[in-house]
Amino acid sequence: MTAIQLYPVHSTSIKSVGYDAASKTLAIEFQSGKLYYYFEVPADLYKDFRNTPSLGIFFQDHIREQFPYDLVG
Repeated sequence: MTAIQLYPVHSTSIKSVGYDAASKTLAIEFQSGKLYYYFEVPADLYKDFRNTPSLGIFFQDHIREQFPYDLVG
Protein backbone atom coordinates (compact mmCIF):
# COMPACT_ATOMS: atom_id res chain seq x y z
CA MET A 1 0.00 0.00 0.00
CA THR A 2 1.26 3.46 -0.82
CA ALA A 3 1.60 6.11 1.84
CA ILE A 4 -1.45 8.24 2.55
CA GLN A 5 -0.92 11.99 2.62
CA LEU A 6 -1.45 13.32 6.13
CA TYR A 7 -2.90 16.70 7.08
CA PRO A 8 -2.22 18.35 10.45
CA VAL A 9 -5.19 18.72 12.80
CA HIS A 10 -5.83 20.52 16.08
CA SER A 11 -6.16 17.88 18.76
CA THR A 12 -4.47 16.97 22.01
CA SER A 13 -4.30 13.28 21.03
CA ILE A 14 -4.17 13.26 17.21
CA LYS A 15 -1.40 14.95 15.21
CA SER A 16 -2.59 14.39 11.63
CA VAL A 17 -5.07 12.44 9.53
CA GLY A 18 -5.49 11.34 5.92
CA TYR A 19 -7.78 9.21 3.81
CA ASP A 20 -7.51 7.12 0.67
CA ALA A 21 -10.96 6.85 -0.90
CA ALA A 22 -10.00 4.09 -3.36
CA SER A 23 -9.04 1.68 -0.58
CA LYS A 24 -11.28 3.20 2.14
CA THR A 25 -8.23 3.55 4.39
CA LEU A 26 -8.07 6.14 7.15
CA ALA A 27 -4.62 7.13 8.40
CA ILE A 28 -4.28 8.58 11.89
CA GLU A 29 -1.01 9.79 13.34
CA PHE A 30 -1.20 10.26 17.09
CA GLN A 31 0.72 12.82 19.11
CA SER A 32 2.90 9.91 20.30
CA GLY A 33 4.19 9.59 16.72
CA LYS A 34 2.50 6.24 16.07
CA LEU A 35 0.74 5.95 12.72
CA TYR A 36 -2.21 3.61 12.24
CA TYR A 37 -4.17 2.68 9.13
CA TYR A 38 -7.85 1.81 9.66
CA PHE A 39 -9.46 -0.20 6.87
CA GLU A 40 -12.95 -0.23 5.31
CA VAL A 41 -13.76 3.23 6.68
CA PRO A 42 -16.61 4.84 4.70
CA ALA A 43 -15.87 8.22 3.11
CA ASP A 44 -18.82 9.82 4.91
CA LEU A 45 -17.39 8.77 8.26
CA TYR A 46 -14.04 10.34 7.35
CA LYS A 47 -15.82 13.60 6.43
CA ASP A 48 -17.67 13.56 9.75
CA PHE A 49 -14.39 12.88 11.54
CA ARG A 50 -12.67 15.85 9.88
CA ASN A 51 -15.59 18.15 10.79
CA THR A 52 -16.13 17.11 14.39
CA PRO A 53 -15.26 19.57 17.18
CA SER A 54 -13.39 16.81 19.08
CA LEU A 55 -11.32 14.37 17.06
CA GLY A 56 -10.36 12.38 20.14
CA ILE A 57 -13.94 11.78 21.26
CA PHE A 58 -15.07 10.98 17.71
CA PHE A 59 -12.19 8.52 17.37
CA GLN A 60 -13.12 6.79 20.63
CA ASP A 61 -16.83 6.62 19.78
CA HIS A 62 -16.80 5.82 16.05
CA ILE A 63 -13.41 4.46 14.92
CA ARG A 64 -11.47 2.75 17.69
CA GLU A 65 -12.33 -0.95 17.85
CA GLN A 66 -14.85 -0.50 15.00
CA PHE A 67 -12.51 -1.18 12.06
CA PRO A 68 -9.57 -3.48 11.39
CA TYR A 69 -6.24 -1.64 11.63
CA ASP A 70 -2.48 -1.92 11.36
CA LEU A 71 0.30 -0.03 13.09
CA VAL A 72 2.37 1.20 10.17
CA GLY A 73 4.79 3.59 11.80
